[in-house]
Amino acid sequence: MHYYSCVRRLPWFAVLLPILTVLSGCYGGSRPPRIGTAAPDFIVQDADHKVELRDFQGKVVVLNFWATWCAPCVEEIPSLTQLQDRFKNKGLAVVGVSVDVDNDGYHKFLKDHNVDFLTVRDPDQKTNDLYGTFKFPETYIIDRKGIVRRKFIGAVDWSQPEIVDFLTKLSS
Repeated sequence: MHYYSCVRRLPWFAVLLPILTVLSGCYGGSRPPRIGTAAPDFIVQDADHKVELRDFQGKVVVLNFWATWCAPCVEEIPSLTQLQDRFKNKGLAVVGVSVDVDNDGYHKFLKDHNVDFLTVRDPDQKTNDLYGTFKFPETYIIDRKGIVRRKFIGAVDWSQPEIVDFLTKLSS
């Protein structure tokens, strides 16, 4: 039996099902889950800091999930640091949540890379589980009222004019 005659005999749903299965992993449209909804509150306590999202009420929060072993995260750190410096007096806070298990490696990384924005270590990954985050880096922009406004997956250049403009408008 010829291959093409077998394919022609397949019902239409047998051809579309694999395609739909692959596409179901993608966001439906341009609005990822959580956009326009309240950001889940969390508390993370490590040896250095206790971070509660509610402590940032009234500020724009750039919530970044990252790890020292993640190459795109490492690439993004200087840009996040510059963002914090640029907006620190404008009601914006960069908050990093690291999923690193190795406390010493985490602290060495912070020192070696001059990370000066607030970051906390959550080795049990409870916070990123709460947000449904499993790719790193992943960043949520939360407005002054605690509503998630944007989500980025992957390293971002936080100095891009479109992003700076968006954050400027949120911070005003």
